[in-house]
Amino acid sequence: MTSLDRPQPKPGVMDIAAYVPGRESAPGAAKVWKLSSNETPLGPSPAALEAVQEATQHLERYPDGSASKLRNAIAEAHGLNPANILCSNGSDELLGLLAQTYLKPGDEGIYTEHGFLVYRIQILAAGATPVVVKERNERTDVDEILAAVTDRTKIVFLANPNNPTGTYLPVDEVKRLRAGLPRGVLLVLDAAYAEYVRRNDYEAGIELVSSNDNVVMTRTFSKIYGLAALRIGWMYAPSHVVEAVNRVRGPFNVNSIAIEAGAAAIRDKAHVERAVAHNETWRTWLTEELEKLGLRVTPSVGNFLLVHFPMEGSKTAEAADAFLTSRGYILRRVTGYGFPNALRLTVGCEEANRGVIAALAGFLGR
Repeated sequence: MTSLDRPQPKPGVMDIAAYVPGRESAPGAAKVWKLSSNETPLGPSPAALEAVQEATQHLERYPDGSASKLRNAIAEAHGLNPANILCSNGSDELLGLLAQTYLKPGDEGIYTEHGFLVYRIQILAAGATPVVVKERNERTDVDEILAAVTDRTKIVFLANPNNPTGTYLPVDEVKRLRAGLPRGVLLVLDAAYAEYVRRNDYEAGIELVSSNDNVVMTRTFSKIYGLAALRIGWMYAPSHVVEAVNRVRGPFNVNSIAIEAGAAAIRDKAHVERAVAHNETWRTWLTEELEKLGLRVTPSVGNFLLVHFPMEGSKTAEAADAFLTSRGYILRRVTGYGFPNALRLTVGCEEANRGVIAALAGFLGR
């Protein structure tokens, strides 16, 4: 049988490099610390776990197709109109829905060189052309983005803070970017790590969405809320964007357990503050300890660090990854993001944080 004797994907699909998640296992290690996926070491709110238990009693029922309870809880927490909120099966789904809704063959979508790889995947899946712009010192450069805009540009994806660098764009720069874009270009602010940021010049996107017709903000419950397994994302957007995307999304794209758990999680502000405090303490400690070992660390406002290793010799990122994995510490290779000599390290629990620094010290002969 030849390829002509079976159904064929549309042109371009097989040219897409599939997304590769972080590893889950370290064969041979007595104990494994997964520090590769930016998961919270505190886990979900007890209130969310209780909500999950209650929701499992009615699995025969379809979920509320509009996720009203979750949308109302999000609106209450952020002071928003629930009509401008749309929930999803993880924020990744929203990125895909936005691409499918606003991109067609011949269009262009822009993202930065170290931006989330899903942007490229979704632009290509929509049949459009990805346009990658350079960053400056591992930070988004507004001028580079604006210089790349053409009459074919229909969408700009901006992760703020960015993953895997952990850097962010101050709100004045985001506003400058928005002001420089044509009104017909959609600016998507991916604020997956917004809850971790404690900087006076940062704004996740709510203000920009509220005052513009071409800005969307996406968020997730997978990080600080500890609900990655349930896949919950949400979007705050102008009414016309919500109306358009609602016509494309699946009718029951958020399951009942996710709706109940998410609504409970976002109301547990004390749990979120504990997670922020833990992250602030240990991100600072990890940065200082890594720098004492002679490694460069990109300044981060997220719950992870981008750690750079020497370009040559025996102490490369690849060698460090193998050494750490053999001892049960799983970090994230980020070669696909343009960093062949770096590893991304999630801020973990105290035992994991101290252990990975000790292991790195051994690797580096310190």
